[in-house]
Amino acid sequence: MSTPRQRSSSRCLAVAFALALVALPLYGQQGSNAVPAGCSPGDAAPGTSVLVFSRTAGFRHASIPDGIAAIRTLGAAHGFLVEATEDPTKFYDENLKRFSAVVFMSTTGDVLDSAQQAAFQRYIRGGGGYVGVHSATDTEYDWPWYGQLVGAYFKRHPQIQDARVDVRDRSFIATKCLPAVWNRRDEWYDFRLEPPPDAKILLTLDEKSYQGGTMGAFHPLSWYHTYDGGRAFYTELGHTAESYTDPLYLSHLLGGILWAARR
Repeated sequence: MSTPRQRSSSRCLAVAFALALVALPLYGQQGSNAVPAGCSPGDAAPGTSVLVFSRTAGFRHASIPDGIAAIRTLGAAHGFLVEATEDPTKFYDENLKRFSAVVFMSTTGDVLDSAQQAAFQRYIRGGGGYVGVHSATDTEYDWPWYGQLVGAYFKRHPQIQDARVDVRDRSFIATKCLPAVWNRRDEWYDFRLEPPPDAKILLTLDEKSYQGGTMGAFHPLSWYHTYDGGRAFYTELGHTAESYTDPLYLSHLLGGILWAARR
């Protein structure tokens, strides 16, 4: 039986191999999840530090450790420090100001109390960055400010299946290395409402390509916007453990982190 340390090492090795595909030029025939030769979202500014927060008060995704390992490896390869926690008491002013961005890694439910919420609002209003991954939209339903920050709330999803993702904006740092049409397997969320009008939509889902979607012709999956003094990026992708060894997904996630962490 493998130990937690061995499993963590295995995750990091798998992510490191995928990162090699992200960072290095690829020659010959490229697979469907290969990053185009020479394409990379880039590196972080000196001194960049990211907090990964993965507390769950509802459903817990088995892929959370894979996501944390992936961000640690991305940080090591692209010049930013990473701390990970599930402790909400870390959300206080003096601690949060050490970080360029906070990643909500598949959080669920009510994860912060009122004092911690207030500290996080002050952090964003002071120019901090936010990255929401997958079920970050299944979080803090009774906190309207957070709903505006993340941009939408989860409604439902069908079974995990293959679908067509349309990349609407390939000029943004989180989508510059993606194909115009991205066929992948994941858990596809319907949202209660569309993102706010100021959100720049990066990815949409073709509901004709899978079974069970209910949002219609316009089904957003990823977006970014500035909100209340800070930067917010969200991607619905990332339910599966396999996402965190997919070079295209890693380039997408990396780009969102780098954008949100800019000051």
